Amino acid sequence: MRSIIRAGGLSVLALVVAVPLLAATPAAAQQSPVPFDAQRGVFTFATGLERALPAVVQVTTLGQSEGPSSGENEPRPISSGSGAIIDAREGIVVTNNHVVEGGRKFTVDMTDGRIFDAVLIGTDKATDLAVLKIEAPSVSGLGLSQIEVVNSDALRTGDLAFAVGYPLGLDQTLTMGVISGMGRSGMGDRIEDYIQTDAAVNSGNSGGPLLDSRGRLIGINTSILSGGGGGNDGIAFAVPSRILMYVVAQLRESGEVKRGTTGAIFGSLNAQRSRDLGLGIVRGAVIEDVAPGSSAEAAGLQRGDVITRIQNRPVSNAGTVAATIGIAERGTRLDVVYLREGHEGRTTLTVETPSERTSITGADVVMARGASVRLASEGLQVFAVEGGSAAAAAGLQAGDLIPLIDDTPITGLDALAASLGGEGRRVLSVVRGGEPVEIILP
Repeated sequence: MRSIIRAGGLSVLALVVAVPLLAATPAAAQQSPVPFDAQRGVFTFATGLERALPAVVQVTTLGQSEGPSSGENEPRPISSGSGAIIDAREGIVVTNNHVVEGGRKFTVDMTDGRIFDAVLIGTDKATDLAVLKIEAPSVSGLGLSQIEVVNSDALRTGDLAFAVGYPLGLDQTLTMGVISGMGRSGMGDRIEDYIQTDAAVNSGNSGGPLLDSRGRLIGINTSILSGGGGGNDGIAFAVPSRILMYVVAQLRESGEVKRGTTGAIFGSLNAQRSRDLGLGIVRGAVIEDVAPGSSAEAAGLQRGDVITRIQNRPVSNAGTVAATIGIAERGTRLDVVYLREGHEGRTTLTVETPSERTSITGADVVMARGASVRLASEGLQVFAVEGGSAAAAAGLQAGDLIPLIDDTPITGLDALAASLGGEGRRVLSVVRGGEPVEIILP
């Protein structure tokens, strides 16, 4: 589990002390909101959760050995995490991309002690998801279990949540918490619309399921926010099942995720941008520019508009919009609410097939290889990086200044578009926090 540094659970004592007051008799216990096991005389969620636990697996990634072993370079374990079987008949396991990244071979360990080889079906860096398939002559005869998946859109802040995985070298571990928030984004350069929970999540939980109180999968644990040391501080994030199932379906079908576009370049609204635009809000996605001939232009959107809702979902920042567009099929019509000069407007955006062009040049912004750049007082500055893009994979970050490309000074947007618009490798000499950083764009 990766700690986001660039980017207490519900009290059991409270349940033990408070709930019996509602359940002084067996009849009252049956009406209690907390499941009651009359035979043992305890309150428990075990019945629903136990059905899911056999489908939570440990994923081990093996990579190239650095030295010879008995005269051969045998793959060796380079990382491990957790995973969830979502299709027992086909042996389909979902986990995190960062769990399997760099691997040559993969193994899946079951709770009953069995271990299977697995093949990688596909990965999606933008959502940090990966799909494995258990290798066996007859997967259907293995007696695998699978987790029921439900739509995460039905979740509410305050719902109970259970994280399952293999943290810190331990065997399968279950922790409990609540849904702390929904629609979290802004933690990195990926498509983000996370579920936040305070269920204890640590290194090794990556790729494991987040379950509701009935043992149904509502998300895949992917990262934590840590104040230091990379340990659990009660803030963990999971990819919601709404995004998960779209990505998994595409990976199973073609091995990759193909996303559409709208032709609009989005930036996140913050306090400074809000003051510049004379707004009284600090949540939303600012349209930095609109490509000519795009669906965003056809929808009437303009530079400076602030998207506040999309598909009836509140917009926190550019990540919310990117997540909605990122899981929409080409041709999908998205309802949008926006602000322009203090007045609310409504329109419909159509998700289009991405252009073959490697760069889009607007009046004041260039978007190339996933990086959105504008001319600031300090020079050419990156203000947004698209999740899963070449720029994100290379490590380019919002706030970077770009003075040189391939040792050639770049002073304007036209020169930037010309340099990044073609094909081939580019070496960017950027300034980040006053320090030089070399970024290699493939």
